[in-house]
Amino acid sequence: MANQSVHGRFVWEGLRTADRAAAEAFYTRITGWRAEPWANDPSYIIFSSPSGPAAGIAPLPEGASPGWMTFVGTDDVDASVSRAESLGAKAVSPASDIKDVGRMAVMIDPQGAGFGLLKFLQPMQPAGAPQHGQAAWHELATPDPEAALKFYEQLFGWQLLHKMDMGAMGFYYIFGVGSTQMGGVYKPSHPMPGGPAWLFYVSVPDADKAAAAATKAGGHLLNGPMDVPGGGRIAQLSDPHGLLFAVHSMKPAAKPPAPKPAPKPVPAAAPQPAAAAAKPAAAAKPATAAPKPAPKAAPKKRAAAKKKKAAPARKAAPKRKATSRKKAAKKAARKVARKAARKGKARKSGKKSRGSKKARRKK
Repeated sequence: MANQSVHGRFVWEGLRTADRAAAEAFYTRITGWRAEPWANDPSYIIFSSPSGPAAGIAPLPEGASPGWMTFVGTDDVDASVSRAESLGAKAVSPASDIKDVGRMAVMIDPQGAGFGLLKFLQPMQPAGAPQHGQAAWHELATPDPEAALKFYEQLFGWQLLHKMDMGAMGFYYIFGVGSTQMGGVYKPSHPMPGGPAWLFYVSVPDADKAAAAATKAGGHLLNGPMDVPGGGRIAQLSDPHGLLFAVHSMKPAAKPPAPKPAPKPVPAAAPQPAAAAAKPAAAAKPATAAPKPAPKAAPKKRAAAKKKKAAPARKAAPKRKATSRKKAAKKAARKVARKAARKGKARKSGKKSRGSKKARRKK
C-alpha cells in the first residue's frame, strides 16, 4: 500500500532512555498504551494505541541525552533536510533508512529545539482527529516564537491561525494547516533546564486521573490539571527520570435533561357496534333478573334521634313563641269575658232596682 502524503503532520513520538523496562511500566500505566518488542529489533519497544502504533522506546546511545523526540512527516526526507539546513537548521542525524519502516533524520531548528523528519513506507496513524493514545497537541517552548514559526512555515507549510494574549506571559501562537489547529508556540517566562524543546500531549480519557496515576507511579506534576480553551483539560508532567510529557482530555458533553414522560392519554370508550347500539334499552336487562333486596329500615329510636339531630335549633324557638302567644290570647279572652260578665250582671242588677222602684211607686 502506497503511503499517503503526511508532509507537515506529526507522525511519531520517540523516547530514548537507559531504563526501557521502567519507562514501559510507567507510560503504559498513564497513557493506556500497549507495549511490545518490535519484530525487526526486539531492543526497540513499540507503544500502540487502540488506533495503531503511536510511540516507541529506543536504547540510549552512548553520550546521548535521554528524552522524547517529536517526528514530523515528510514526503521526501532528503529534500526536507536540505531545505531545513538552508533555513538555518542543523542535521544531528543525517537521513538514513530503517528496514521495513522508511527513512528518517534528526534536526535542530535555528532556535535550538530538536525534531525528527520521518517518511513511513506504510501509514502508521490515521488522519483526522486524534484518538485516545495518540498525540493530540504539540507545543514548542522557544526564545523567539515568531522566528520559530517562520522557520516551520517555510519548511512544512504551517500557518499562524491565532495569536492569544497571555498577559505577562506574552503571546501564545496557535498554528495549523487550513482550519485544523495542530499546536502552539510560546516564549517561557523562565529559561527551560533543557533549552528550547517540543512537548507532546497524549490524548487520554481523563487528564486528572492520568495526572494522579503519574504522581502515584513516581512521576511529578509540573502544571495543572487545568482547563484550556476549546473544552479541553491538560496536565504537564515528568516521568520518574525527569523527562517531560503532557496529557490532554476533552470534557464529556453535558447530558441533556431527561425529557419528562408524556401524560398517559385517557383511553376513550370503545365504540359499540351499530347493531348493539340499535337494541332497545329494555333488552339490556333481562326480565328474569332477581330484584335487589330492599334495605333494612333503621330502628325507630335511631330514626327519631337522627331527626332530632338533623332538626336545626332555630325551629324550636318559633314553637315556644307560638305557645306563649296562644296562652296570652286565651288569658286576654278570659279577661274580656270576665269584664263582659261583670257588665252584664251590673246591667241586670240595674234593671231590677229600677223595676222595684216603679213597683213601689204604683203601690
